[in-house]
Amino acid sequence: MNSEPITLTVVDGEDTYELTTFTGEYRSLMMLLYDRIYLEDFGECLGMGRCGTCAIVVDAATKPLTSFDRNEQITLEKEGIFDPNVHLACQIVIDAGLKDAVIRVYHPKTQ
Repeated sequence: MNSEPITLTVVDGEDTYELTTFTGEYRSLMMLLYDRIYLEDFGECLGMGRCGTCAIVVDAATKPLTSFDRNEQITLEKEGIFDPNVHLACQIVIDAGLKDAVIRVYHPKTQ
């Protein structure tokens, strides 16, 4: 595990959380959010990339997310999400590229 801290800000509606983690501490961004913040109806398939309930938008990051992993795009489209800025947190590996990122939990009914 890399000992360089990775701090990111998570915005869920009116709530804001600052989280610090390390590369390798969690297998994905979804597991970090699932473990540290109770988000209702978030990550229901526990990282399989099938349910679309861990949709997020990365507002600011050192490494912009421009491509989709595995079945991410198909899952998002199945959920009616066609925004290229929306990604599944379960498909995002936590590494130095997320340092100082601002992550917004995607709520399709309000966005």
